[in-house]
Amino acid sequence: MSSCSKPILEGKRKMLKLNEISTQYGGVPMLRKVSMEINKGELVCLLGSNGAGKTTTMKSILRLIPLVEGEIFFEENPIRTWKTYDVVKGGISVVPEGRRLFPKMTVLENLKVGAFSERREEMISKRLETVFQLFPRLKERLYQIAGTLSGGEQGMVAIGRGMMGNPKILLLDEPSLGLAPVLVEEFIKTIQKINEAGTTILLIEQNAKKALSIASKGYVLQKGEVVVEGNRNELYQSDLIRIAYLRG
Repeated sequence: MSSCSKPILEGKRKMLKLNEISTQYGGVPMLRKVSMEINKGELVCLLGSNGAGKTTTMKSILRLIPLVEGEIFFEENPIRTWKTYDVVKGGISVVPEGRRLFPKMTVLENLKVGAFSERREEMISKRLETVFQLFPRLKERLYQIAGTLSGGEQGMVAIGRGMMGNPKILLLDEPSLGLAPVLVEEFIKTIQKINEAGTTILLIEQNAKKALSIASKGYVLQKGEVVVEGNRNELYQSDLIRIAYLRG
């Protein structure tokens, strides 16, 4: 029986909790006792430079990387022994860094990949309409090959694919990477809109200014450790944040 078949505890405010998790590659420590909490309905940002451990944190949540120590809880349930399939089916969707579309498949086919665990066509159609409300342009590009889309359009497909899983929490890994400033602004507004509609979000970003403009709280990683955490105002007042991320 799948670990994900365990009953999910209802009515709890906490959506995702990392309790002092540590990981390593080839014996080299990557994450060191990282702890985070994300409540239902929150938009939380995870900041840090390249190599700080942001993507490793996301992969740990998705159970793509084994934990050396610590535990991860999803809706109060420990998921350390879950498979990645169970994590995604349970309600955690991801928009990976670099979009990672299937370039030779159409927009529609890429979107439907995100609803792999849903067999009811009426529900798939309903989720597609939700995606079209977020990104009307995709309705015009449904049968276009994904690899021929612009970078911004590919980003729309990637977020749309994540939403097709009807997630309880959406993990966004560097969604602004490689986008023109005007598109970054557009994507940030869309992410905020998704959150306001009820989806809990963990936004993994290097663009601290944009992330903090919509997040209620955040965490900063350096060399695999959380060095700063707090609500938006506390992070804005942090000397480390101001010097490393908010200058210019």
